[in-house]
Amino acid sequence: MANPLDTDAGSELFSNYEAELNLVQADLTQRLDSISALTGEPRKAAISQAERALEEAKELLDSMRLEKQNIPQAQKVKVNQRFRNYETDVDAAKRKLAGMRDDRSALFGKRYRDEPGSGGAGGGDEQVEQRQQLLSGTDRLDRSSGRLRESQRIALETEDVGRNTLADLSRQRETIEHTRGTLLESEGYTDRSNKTLRGMARRMATNKIVTIAIITVLVVLIVAVVVSKFR
Repeated sequence: MANPLDTDAGSELFSNYEAELNLVQADLTQRLDSISALTGEPRKAAISQAERALEEAKELLDSMRLEKQNIPQAQKVKVNQRFRNYETDVDAAKRKLAGMRDDRSALFGKRYRDEPGSGGAGGGDEQVEQRQQLLSGTDRLDRSSGRLRESQRIALETEDVGRNTLADLSRQRETIEHTRGTLLESEGYTDRSNKTLRGMARRMATNKIVTIAIITVLVVLIVAVVVSKFR
């Protein structure tokens, strides 16, 4: 197994993947240890289960490979070392499982023959070929299931991002509408101020005209009085 989980380095998501990988590796190791004591159909079922665990470990490694790009540079040296240890463990498990899968005498028991011509091997070869095709089909199905799970995970993450984006857009829309309302209200205040200023200007002009008229009348009266005294 790789180094124990070190929560002092790496992002939280990377640490979560790492914890899951430790559990999957422990399960995979246990399954590999149990396969050597099995033959026939039980061995075949155990190999299929180990293959699924190995595929899950590979998926977690891929997720960790992507996530470690987001880790600060100061922590990457420690994280990269841990990641390489995990890759080494998974590769070793892959080689061990491949050797067990290729051990056909243990996989098919007494029905397997190394020499095609011995003991009515024609039917045996056909059974071996059918079993190989079945194992190959099972392996492809497991890989497809893994890719489907990964696609589903990515789709859920994309949905969360879209939901958060819509929420941000909604908040921005509310902010814009509030700002627009404030601007309209300010524009109304400005219009009322302009009307008030125009009214004051008209009253000032009217008062000026009235004042000039009064002064003119007074001057005329004074002139008339003066003229009348000299006659």
